[in-house]
Amino acid sequence: MSSGRKCKNCGSLDIEVDPARGDAVCTKCGSVLEDNIIVAEVQFEENAHGASNAIGQFVSADSKGGPTNFGASFHVGMGIESREVTLRKARNGIANLCNQLRLNQHCIDTACNFFKMALARNLTRGRRNTHMYAACVYITCRTEGTPRIL
Repeated sequence: MSSGRKCKNCGSLDIEVDPARGDAVCTKCGSVLEDNIIVAEVQFEENAHGASNAIGQFVSADSKGGPTNFGASFHVGMGIESREVTLRKARNGIANLCNQLRLNQHCIDTACNFFKMALARNLTRGRRNTHMYAACVYITCRTEGTPRIL
């Protein structure tokens, strides 16, 4: 199957792309042109009990290169990652708290960055969201030197 690509070694246009293996190979000289190609298509397989399973892994837009679980990181039915939903809720909660304290947009952004760092290190697990928002705003006020009492 020709893909319209050109081999870097021999200049041949006869390149075979195999989405199952995730590679592109020149059929003339045998050079592997691409390896671990990420494909945008979703495939399913049926197990022995008749249930369907997705093949492959979902890769988020801001992934650091590590694998993610398809079901755990994808908000089913909406096409939105649960991480994005969590960050959006956190931004709204932090913004509400900062508005009550009359803090500027820079403080909101800084507090959201603290929350994002805590989320990346799994420090938010088992803790109330309101407590996490307050802690992030508190850290922001202390680092920025904002005279607020929480």
